[in-house]
Amino acid sequence: MRPIAPELAARLSAPVTTIAQAWRLTRTDGTVLGFTDHDADLAFDGTRFRAATGFTGGQVEAALGLSVSTQEVDGALSSEAIREEDIAAGRYDGARIESFAVDWTEPDARLLLDVHHLGELTRGETGFKAELRGIEAALDRVHGRTYRRRCDAVLGDERCGIDLSRGGRTRTGAVVSADGAFLVLSGLGEGPAGFVGGRLRVIDGAAAGLEAEIATASAAGPDTMRLVLLVAIEADLAPGTRVQVAQGCDRAFATCRDRFANTANFRGFPHMPGGDLAYATAKEDGLHDGSPLVP
Repeated sequence: MRPIAPELAARLSAPVTTIAQAWRLTRTDGTVLGFTDHDADLAFDGTRFRAATGFTGGQVEAALGLSVSTQEVDGALSSEAIREEDIAAGRYDGARIESFAVDWTEPDARLLLDVHHLGELTRGETGFKAELRGIEAALDRVHGRTYRRRCDAVLGDERCGIDLSRGGRTRTGAVVSADGAFLVLSGLGEGPAGFVGGRLRVIDGAAAGLEAEIATASAAGPDTMRLVLLVAIEADLAPGTRVQVAQGCDRAFATCRDRFANTANFRGFPHMPGGDLAYATAKEDGLHDGSPLVP
């Protein structure tokens, strides 16, 4: 049973309740926002919980054991709280949500009800609905490694060992033009080779901090490069906005060997036998190693 402080327990048992709900949202970029369904702002634990946001709690589902608990909140879109363009740009993806029961007459009398992460978020014309997923949802994720030919490391991480800040693997340029997922950049130097599958990160402007994967890259002219993003950045990329572009990797053994000279850290199994070897019939001619493309 969850312990409740005596002063809060007394307020809960009073004939007239003064309990409100509050939510603290912490984005992955460190931005902290507070909301409450009370009719006036509340402040505690260094956070102001704003009432002028239209936040209301929904039905809560919980169960004993490791079942994933869920909750929904509805809120209004406003320039002072949560903006539609920020939702579309992915600034709230994976945000941490803390739910509180708090006495609005004495905000220090409060109870942390649960900790969730932001799940599915749907937008309407004037508001949004957010699904809050309990920490048990992490148990549904696939952990461990998969036995396959291609590398399962992320280029530049600890397991990969490649330093993307060296050797021209990361370059800084500026936006010449942007149309959805189609960008033209300048100042990135010669040649687009190696940037397919890489990452583009916006340094300044309205989309600062947002990232997207690069689907294709090609030369657009002298000192300009044309990029197509796998998913468009839903924010204004005005001409002159600075961006950083990092090389990508298709996770193939040949790429690791020839482009990065990093075969010692390759995290795949390039010489594993393929399905054609397992199901092949014995015959004198024919190659059945499962992968004629892997040297």
